[in-house]
Amino acid sequence: MRREPPAPLLVLTAIASVQVGSSIAHGLFDDLGANGVTLLRLALAAIILAAVARPRVRSWSRSAWLAAALLGVVMAGMNLIFYQSIRTVPLGIAVTVEFLGPLLLALVQTRRLIDLLWALMAAAGVALLGLDGGGTAPLGGLLLAFLAGLFWAGYIVCSARLGSLVPGTGGLAVSLSVAALIALPFGAGGAAGVVEHPSLLIAATAVAVLSSVLSYGLEIHALRKIPTRVFGILMSLEPAAAAVAGLIILGQRLGGAEIVALVLVTFASAGVTLARREKAQKEVVLAEGSGDTRRT
Repeated sequence: MRREPPAPLLVLTAIASVQVGSSIAHGLFDDLGANGVTLLRLALAAIILAAVARPRVRSWSRSAWLAAALLGVVMAGMNLIFYQSIRTVPLGIAVTVEFLGPLLLALVQTRRLIDLLWALMAAAGVALLGLDGGGTAPLGGLLLAFLAGLFWAGYIVCSARLGSLVPGTGGLAVSLSVAALIALPFGAGGAAGVVEHPSLLIAATAVAVLSSVLSYGLEIHALRKIPTRVFGILMSLEPAAAAVAGLIILGQRLGGAEIVALVLVTFASAGVTLARREKAQKEVVLAEGSGDTRRT
């Protein structure tokens, strides 16, 4: 039987993918506008996923339809607001502030002291990462990043719910379609720029694949395997990935505070992953000792 990649690896790949996509999207704002790029990203991702997954919506339950629609609403809000934020706030700082949403979710869902300690370490790294640039970033952009973070927390919960109701990525295709419809009135004018400059469609497609198709597909698959609180702490690597993407693609230099922050969030993510792995191994040992053959 084929062995699937571990859930943490799926999350890490998704993180890298979405930040590279965000960096590319930033370069399209002057030509298409932030909302126009958002619309193209969501619409192209919906088309690609629908063609690949071919969701069998006729067999869906009412709960599945509601879950897909709710996730679409959340994704539309998250992407529209976040792209507006990075118009004025550097990518690394915006993602740092945005991460407060998933971090709050992780803290609310914490059930063990060790999870709380890892979350606090991640919080320290996130705070440190934003110290150098947070004072010069526009307050309005920072508030938009925080609001996007609340939608991000909602995305984690809604994505886990949809993943439990609909197999594969068919549900995600429907959610992206809903998100694109919501973004249509905001981004139609900007997205029309691809008519005059068709070459921009290539970059927009890259953004759709990297930031939506690949990243969301990996995340919804990972959320079928790990609790949302563990997923939320693993996502503490997102600000670090954004800082690295900003350095390589956008030319944003890293200072000493950012480097220390990367170490903190890396240890926090590794710690929660290892703690969960040790717990699972103990459960397997106990199950084998008691003659329990159920899968853990």
